[in-house]
Amino acid sequence: MTDNSAFDKLFGAAPLMAILRGMGVERTLATATRAWDLGITVVEVPVQTPADIEALRVLAEAARERGLVVGAGTVISPEHVRQAADAGAAFTVSPGLDLEIVRASHEAGMPALPGVSTATEVQHALREGLTWMKAFPASLLGAGWFPAMRGPFPQARFVATGGMGSANAREFLAAGVRVVAVGSALEDDAQLPALAKLLA
Repeated sequence: MTDNSAFDKLFGAAPLMAILRGMGVERTLATATRAWDLGITVVEVPVQTPADIEALRVLAEAARERGLVVGAGTVISPEHVRQAADAGAAFTVSPGLDLEIVRASHEAGMPALPGVSTATEVQHALREGLTWMKAFPASLLGAGWFPAMRGPFPQARFVATGGMGSANAREFLAAGVRVVAVGSALEDDAQLPALAKLLA
C-alpha cells in the first residue's frame, strides 16, 4: 500500500499549484519566486528534458531556503523518478495512473500524485491507498465531473489540471476541487496576481 496523505499538509496553505513547464532555469526561478511571494507555495516542474531537470534542481534548492518544496511533473518512467529524487523533488506528478511509478516514487520518499479521468482509475488509486489524485484534463472533464465522483468516492481529493486559469479556477474550487493547478496559462504575466486574489 502506498499513501499520499502528505499532500494534506502540502496543499493545506493554498488551493493552487503553479506548473512551470519548459521555461528554462532563469525564467523558472523568476516565475516561482513571484508565485511564492504571492502566497502560491506549491510549484511543479515537469521533467521532460535535461534543461527541465536542471531547472528543478535549482528551484528545489531555492525552495529549501524558504522552507518550501518543489515537485517533479510529467513523471512517466522509473528513470524520471530517479532523476526527480536526485534533483531534490519532494513529490511527483504524473498524467496517468501507473502503479509502478507510484510505488517507485513512494520508495524514493516522494509521495506520488497520479492522473485520473475515470471512475475505474479513481477506484484503483484508492485501493492502492492514494487519496490525492490529479484530475486530467480537468477542463475537458468539466466542473460537473467532481461532484459526480464525490458520490461514490467521498474520500478522494482532486487536483484539477489541464486548461486551468484564473478565469475558471473559482468554478472548479466551488465544485469541490481541493487544488487548481495552472500551467500554460502562466505564459500570461497577469495570471499569477489574478490567481493570488483567489487566496484572499
